[in-house]
Amino acid sequence: MNVTVENLGPCKKLLRVEIEVQKVDEAFDEVAKDFQKHARLPGFRPGKAPKDMVLKKYEADIQDEVKRKLISNSYHTAVKNEKLTVVGTPDVEEIQFSKGQPLQFAATIETAPDFELPEYKGLPAKREQGTVTDAEVDNAIKMLQDRVGDFKTQTRPLQKGDFAVVNYKGFSDGKPLTEIAPTARGLTEQKAFWVEVKENSFIPGFADQLIGMNPGEKRTVNVDFPTDFVSAPLSGKKGTYEVELVEVKEKVLPALDEAFAKQYGAENMDKLREGVRADLQNEFNNKQSRNIRNQVTEALLKQVNCELPETIVQHETRSIVYNLVSENQQRGVPKEALEAKKDDIYKNANAMAKERVKASFIFQKIAAKEGVRVEQMEIAGRLQAMAAQYQMPVEKLVKDLEKADRLQDIYSQILTEKVVELLVQNAKIEDVPAQAKA
Repeated sequence: MNVTVENLGPCKKLLRVEIEVQKVDEAFDEVAKDFQKHARLPGFRPGKAPKDMVLKKYEADIQDEVKRKLISNSYHTAVKNEKLTVVGTPDVEEIQFSKGQPLQFAATIETAPDFELPEYKGLPAKREQGTVTDAEVDNAIKMLQDRVGDFKTQTRPLQKGDFAVVNYKGFSDGKPLTEIAPTARGLTEQKAFWVEVKENSFIPGFADQLIGMNPGEKRTVNVDFPTDFVSAPLSGKKGTYEVELVEVKEKVLPALDEAFAKQYGAENMDKLREGVRADLQNEFNNKQSRNIRNQVTEALLKQVNCELPETIVQHETRSIVYNLVSENQQRGVPKEALEAKKDDIYKNANAMAKERVKASFIFQKIAAKEGVRVEQMEIAGRLQAMAAQYQMPVEKLVKDLEKADRLQDIYSQILTEKVVELLVQNAKIEDVPAQAKA
């Protein structure tokens, strides 16, 4: 077998393979004998049909099987002999294949980047020190209090801090907003729409103009849509709303007493404050740990400059774009707003993808050097946790991941976590005072 390797660019090579005639003919004979053993032809017992009849009937199948075997075996042998680390699936192009002739084929492959592993022990990181303050606990209690507030209908004029229940119709240049922005139906007309009367609620300037209205009263409200408005066709335009105030709602907060504490599973307010303080401290500790992991990872990545396999970067970029778009759609960002920023979304996603792909290759190299492995029990445990989170059977989760070709991601996630933990354990961490909070 003759093998030549040509460089096509960063992380891309062309593997040319030629298999001598003798090996090709031997493969034909071997496959033909196997077909003859199992062939079922009319008038003959299984495996007893004449060879020439078998060859005639199954000629195409025999050729396909010979070609598959020879290309597969010789490809893997060539990759091993040439010490190539192939990533992804090879693009195989058949050049010549026939009995009595050498088999020639070419495979375009992508390989892992070639780089020297930098010093990954003793990476620098700063660990912010800090404890939860009484003011932070008070603020968290207020958020819990706000969460269970009750809305009371009032007959008085609307005040700042109230919630206005309104019917409205919106126009710009005398036209309904949907004629300018077809997807902006919610901005054009709504019934019984709740607006909190505070600065920049809903559309900037809208809520402030409702102050002083009485239930049943109608008023014209003029707004200026911001230049960065989520609905691009309305950006920078002037709008007019015909508004009817249906109800005035005042949010009444519960007293901070034992009954309030029990709503959150605490015996009294002292116990509730203790629990809130513990939760906030855990949140601080988790944030502290994330910051250290991010710092050591960033310090490691800065030490490596290498070319990356284009196909893997593209695949990761598409995945990130899909997730970013899905997250924004779930938050209510209009499709047109995402379309207007598609170039920026792709650019940012591509930059993130390159960092992730580079990190993955570095982590794999560290894992190999340090003997870091992912056990089947760890993968099974992660799948069980994910299934519980998504409230679905593990079997269905596995099938969904396999269908999306994402099962390997579970292995990669666990391996990454273990390698990053190794980096943190060996990092040079400096304790520093916590930064002042805005």
